[in-house]
Amino acid sequence: MNPPRLSLAERDRRWTGLRAIMAAMDLEAMVVGSFQGRERLESYVIDDFLDSVVVLPRRSAPVLLAFSTSRVSRAHESARRGEAIWVADIRIDGGGAGVARVLAERGIAASRIGLVGLGPTAPGEMEGLLPLGFWRNLVASAADAEFVDCTGAFTDFVLLKSAEELALMRYAAEVSEEASRAMIEACRPGASEADVYAAIMHAVHRRGCGTRYPFLSLQSGPDNIAWGEPRWILRAEPPRGLERGDLVQAEIHTQYGGQEAQVQMCVALDPVSDTVRHCGAVAGLSWQAGLASVRAGATIADVVRAMAGPIADGGCWSKTPLVHTTTFGATGFTGVGREQLRGSREEAIEGQVRVGVRRGELVLRPGMCLELEPNACIGTVRVNIGGIVVVTDDGADCLNDLATRVHHIG
Repeated sequence: MNPPRLSLAERDRRWTGLRAIMAAMDLEAMVVGSFQGRERLESYVIDDFLDSVVVLPRRSAPVLLAFSTSRVSRAHESARRGEAIWVADIRIDGGGAGVARVLAERGIAASRIGLVGLGPTAPGEMEGLLPLGFWRNLVASAADAEFVDCTGAFTDFVLLKSAEELALMRYAAEVSEEASRAMIEACRPGASEADVYAAIMHAVHRRGCGTRYPFLSLQSGPDNIAWGEPRWILRAEPPRGLERGDLVQAEIHTQYGGQEAQVQMCVALDPVSDTVRHCGAVAGLSWQAGLASVRAGATIADVVRAMAGPIADGGCWSKTPLVHTTTFGATGFTGVGREQLRGSREEAIEGQVRVGVRRGELVLRPGMCLELEPNACIGTVRVNIGGIVVVTDDGADCLNDLATRVHHIG
């Protein structure tokens, strides 16, 4: 097993780009931390995850502040194995006061400082992810600094993938294909959701990949509209046994080197209902329409409109997004067909949601990665498929195959 690695040239590309953003925003430093957020934003700056905060000055070397020596020992072990560590200045310190000490040391404690995490960073983190204690200690300890939200500028920069990053994404997508194949083989009447979950995760981990929250969404049943992690992981509830007539559906969040090759898998244990087959056909048409619409110069809104057409024509609705960027940026919901929910259990919750497209104006550029994930629902019957697409100079490159259609098990 010899998966791709990131070079120091890639590190320099990232740091140079982030420093260009600082220059454009008149910032003297950028502060990036994970704070247990979904995207682990520090990893983009350091090619690592140490539960740390990184201060990247515009005119001097970065400083990594880690709260735990055990985290730093992990980095030392990689170095002992011959792997390059991106940041040389690693300190056991942290919090807002620790960041303020670095700013004072570098002579920029009275400057404009960019903070990543004041603004939205991931689904569920729409109000940012900076802890209140961190913020209070930072502004108290660096009272002369002007802190500026640079979350959007940071995450938009991350959206454009380099050749090295695309190599990581392709590897993760390849592993997602293996995990998808393992899921197909594990889905049999009499097996449990736990059997399927274990087979998928084994396929991911054996190739040296991990998963990003929510790690692995898995639901089963003939008309299960729910989504997310299986119930037995979240509460004291036994794993459901699979039966004929079921749909077994998974969202596999394969992650390698910070790149997430998410796929949506759907396995039907025949015989399934005509409604299931119709939803599967509609989802397939939506996938094809979305793939045909992805091209440099198009917008996220263009892709959503294309994918929503077959959903509407098929008399379906969609519970989850039709498309999103693979790192935080744009997400496209559609409101078509929701009138069929009137008076139903789903209307009680879906009626509280404002359906729309976040960052619909985002223009697609070569090197951006999207996940097309068409989901076609009639009532509480839902079929969800989809995989990773890379925007190219002349269209789109689809990195997945198995996840782009429903798989029937007789």
